[in-house]
Amino acid sequence: MTGVVYFVGAGPGDPELLTVRAVRLLRAADVVVYAGSLVPPAVLEVCRPETERIDSAPLTLEEILAHLIRAARAGRVVVRLHSGDPSLYSALHEQLAALRDRGIPYEVVPGVSAFQAAAARLGVELTVPGLVQTVILTRAQGATPVPGSEALEALGSHRASLCVYLSGARAREVQRSLLPSYGPGSPVAVACRVGWPDERVEVAELRHLEEVVARMGVRRTVLFLASPALDAPPGARSRLYAPEFGHSFRRRSRPS
Repeated sequence: MTGVVYFVGAGPGDPELLTVRAVRLLRAADVVVYAGSLVPPAVLEVCRPETERIDSAPLTLEEILAHLIRAARAGRVVVRLHSGDPSLYSALHEQLAALRDRGIPYEVVPGVSAFQAAAARLGVELTVPGLVQTVILTRAQGATPVPGSEALEALGSHRASLCVYLSGARAREVQRSLLPSYGPGSPVAVACRVGWPDERVEVAELRHLEEVVARMGVRRTVLFLASPALDAPPGARSRLYAPEFGHSFRRRSRPS
């Protein structure tokens, strides 16, 4: 394990949502580089007391890489701890590219993402048969540009389960962009700091999204979730377990 940099998903904030592999690596880590603004202190309690902890929140990419490279070349077990899942909005790409250029081995360990934790908290399935079968993960345009083909207006036209990250300060833009496709009365969830002790999750009509966000007073670590699944009829049912539907593990039942 020594000399390898492990990019580990910390999940949305609840330490109990860490994967078994994430816990094992955190317990073995000599050095943990984490974003203090996004990873709650309770997650780091898994580490040994002697583990070196480096908060990356005030650091540049170059400074973060310097810590990772130094520790890896010293033969230490290094964990780069990302909130949620490293494959989403984590600046993972440029970190991996830099380690490859320097010949430093790495491994990526997935984690639970905020959209999954929010759906669980809401008690909904995001792919309801006959209603919605697609989940889109995206963000509103901000300091980081979004390709024109991925504008919220274009993605909203699919009326899929649309999960909008990193856009808490752009509630007005999100509302305006989604109204033509979803309609003013469609439900949208505002999930803030899901998995943290102070998490807040509310569901409102899309027409009221901006005012609900203003009332909640949230701007960071917010996920918007617009989906027909939030208002799914109780009779919706998958064909997978229907008696008249057979597959390789179950014979089709004959009508009585």
